[in-house]
Amino acid sequence: MTRKIFWEDPYLTTLSTYVTGVQGAVVTVEETIFYAFSGGQESDHGTIGGFRVISARKEEQEIFYELPQDHALQVGDPVEITIDWERRYRLMRLHFAAELVLELFYRKLGGVDKVGAHIAEEKARIDFSWPQSISPLLPDIDADAQRLIDENRDIISAFSDEDAERRYWRVEGFAEVPCGGTHLTRTGEVGRISMKRKNVGKGKERVEIYLS
Repeated sequence: MTRKIFWEDPYLTTLSTYVTGVQGAVVTVEETIFYAFSGGQESDHGTIGGFRVISARKEEQEIFYELPQDHALQVGDPVEITIDWERRYRLMRLHFAAELVLELFYRKLGGVDKVGAHIAEEKARIDFSWPQSISPLLPDIDADAQRLIDENRDIISAFSDEDAERRYWRVEGFAEVPCGGTHLTRTGEVGRISMKRKNVGKGKERVEIYLS
């Protein structure tokens, strides 16, 4: 099982570790800072041992990294992992902005169901099953989210069940939410946000979140 340093220190951009498994182009490592797509948050971009990571996937508690076919790494080789920090930090900021917005929607719309989410470098989106336009709610939700961001509160991120790798984030006085993503340490790091509503089909609403 790969030790996930990105939970212990989501601000770390380089890490020295060892290769623990090789299956053709796919490798595993002893520990990692390289987040693999999960919970709607896209994978990091970066390198392992100087080789570009083509894809990263999480299966159970292991993470598998696909490298170029000619990588030549072997089990036991020391490697350095590097990540694209600018991309990671935007993902962290948009992820937390989306979490705040989602929690506020739950409070405004009793019984609303989230049916999808995606956190990319340029924007985050959340899809809801809801029979009416969410447009009238956006100004209030935008204002409430920005207020929490501007208050620059502490964000606590920790395990609720370490063996099962279940985690949560918490902002005191606001919410505690199960989530295994990479998180900021303070809400103010999100900065200014903006939101846009999209109708993506009958009974389905989407809100897109951008960093201003």
